Amino acid sequence: MPPIRLIIVDDHPIVRDGLRGIFAADAGFEVVGEAADGPEALAVALRTDPDVVLLDLRMPRMSGVEVIRRLREQTPGIHVLVLTTFDDDADVLPAIEQGATGYLLKDTPRADLRRAVLAASRGETVLSPTVAGVLTAKDRAPEAPRTLSRRELEVLKLIARGATNRDIAGKLFITEATVKTHLLHVFAKLQVKDRAAAVAAAYEIGLLRPAADG
Repeated sequence: MPPIRLIIVDDHPIVRDGLRGIFAADAGFEVVGEAADGPEALAVALRTDPDVVLLDLRMPRMSGVEVIRRLREQTPGIHVLVLTTFDDDADVLPAIEQGATGYLLKDTPRADLRRAVLAASRGETVLSPTVAGVLTAKDRAPEAPRTLSRRELEVLKLIARGATNRDIAGKLFITEATVKTHLLHVFAKLQVKDRAAAVAAAYEIGLLRPAADG
């Protein structure tokens, strides 16, 4: 079986040296490149075609999450294993959502790290216990209710019927500026960017019903 081809991406030379030492002593791995930041990581990955990218998450010039996204675009078969010191949901969730195969912390024992890279090379998900806990909590967290005020719902119903801001202002006896403010609140609550998307989202989650509102 050929060795697992690995590149190490971290902005601290001493960390890269330590990681290289861990894998250089094992014939099952071959460190084929190193990078100190995101753009360099993308270039090295293209040049060396590794099986696994061992990636720090916070680096200069480009975030680790952006590196993951671009790596997945330019080399879809690559596996990215995050190795970082950060385990809060603001770091974990974007990395996993962008396609990281695994997420480990830098206090991971050497033997566990080698096993994790081996598993990642097979496409298996590898998570440190604290990171697994973050994802479990996210799955269990109820979605914030997307409710509109009575006035916001009135505005949205009129939009669904094709009314312009001027039409809505006249019908509800409010200014066009107030209509725009209500719309901004609707967009934010429904997590959309325009009127059509707001109407579609409202039908999807049951805020609008064709039989009642047509």
